[in-house]
Amino acid sequence: MSAPTLTERRPPWVVFTAGDDSWVAAETAALQEQGGLVFRLDGRELLDPASLFRAFARELSFPGYFGHNWDALVDCLHDWHGPGHGERDVAVLVDDADGLAGAEFLGLLVSVLCQAAWKANLQLDADGVPHEDRKPFALHFVLLLDHTPPAVLAEAAASDRSALVPGSTGISLDQCETITIRDHDLPQSHDKGTGRPREDGTTPK
Repeated sequence: MSAPTLTERRPPWVVFTAGDDSWVAAETAALQEQGGLVFRLDGRELLDPASLFRAFARELSFPGYFGHNWDALVDCLHDWHGPGHGERDVAVLVDDADGLAGAEFLGLLVSVLCQAAWKANLQLDADGVPHEDRKPFALHFVLLLDHTPPAVLAEAAASDRSALVPGSTGISLDQCETITIRDHDLPQSHDKGTGRPREDGTTPK
């Protein structure tokens, strides 16, 4: 897998990295220079599902009919009604994400974010058919860690390898395009579902 980006409509959809990684500042600046939007969430507000749904709804300006559940989170992320109304690329950064390493729903959350990004970047419906009235836009998520090695969070997320949004058509963590950045200036690709890099640095298909 090539180096991660926030400015193009390609995976990885979810990135785990250190809070002081210079890649984050460079990519967010590039995204904003081309008219994109950057939203920041406090990971300390995401430690239980109810609080997580409220934080996403507040910071990303979800519509009033947001259902405060995992299915609704996927829908409101890819069917964007917030600033830009789906006409501008979006990056969502989660600061202080260390506490999520102990969250039982971490695998489900990452799966949800991957599903939302996959749909937004390709604008496909549940059957995989392109939407005629929706323009694709870049949507990526970055989980920023201050004390926890990124690989630890990636492996914790991968521990729930069957995670799917209940009742929806989506992708499992085994299919989720994620990456852990361990060196600030040299991103490394990792095996899906394990958080461990292959010896050749590639990612399995």
